[in-house]
Amino acid sequence: MKQDNMPKRHKGIYILPNFFTSMNIFCGFYAIVAAIDSKFEVAAIAILVAMVFDILDGKIARITNTTSQFGIEYDSLADVISFGLAPGLLVYLWTLRPLGRLGWLAAFLYAVCGALRLARFNSKADTNPSPHFTGLPIPGGAAINATTVLFCLEFSDKFTLSPKIFVVMLFAVSFLMVSTIEYNSFKKFELLKRINFNSLVSAILIFVFIAVNPQSALFLVTFTYVLSGPFNLIKKSIRRNAEDKVETHN
Repeated sequence: MKQDNMPKRHKGIYILPNFFTSMNIFCGFYAIVAAIDSKFEVAAIAILVAMVFDILDGKIARITNTTSQFGIEYDSLADVISFGLAPGLLVYLWTLRPLGRLGWLAAFLYAVCGALRLARFNSKADTNPSPHFTGLPIPGGAAINATTVLFCLEFSDKFTLSPKIFVVMLFAVSFLMVSTIEYNSFKKFELLKRINFNSLVSAILIFVFIAVNPQSALFLVTFTYVLSGPFNLIKKSIRRNAEDKVETHN
């Protein structure tokens, strides 16, 4: 999203950031191939790796002042493949296929809502700078799908969930992506920025937590982020109602 302090976009094609975007597409395409081959864990990991490349291409473009309109459009097309088509197909092939039409329509709904989310973001990127995202970002939707698959595969010997639960999950994630619920964009977070000691310790503890049990930790972190939007909306609504009551009594 363009801001006043962001570098000017240049015309042309830059190798480094667009190489990382290409790797994003590679991971998304590989995730689709792995899912078709029933290698669901590999497919989920490939989607998460695609997220890393998606983060890096934007960071590198800003750091090296190589932001371009071509790169922005290319990145969006990559996101449709890696975070729209690949996660939807993964969940469908993993658990929704027995549901027939309902299963593939749920996966399609997720993919098309992800594309709509990207189109809305691109159309407002230059005119509505904000520290928050409007709607769940499509990488967040992809992350909850991928980490759910990893989490369930890890504990598949302890419990089995009905495929209809994952239909509901896809419907909910699809709604959140096209909703107007605000999500933290973490735009102020910079890898090269100075941080205090407590922040460093917290980052290390989070890393250790993920390293101990990555399937559970990544699912918990992603699930928390997905719920943070509705939770903050409810909290703001309660606060606003309380303020209105105070003003009414006054």
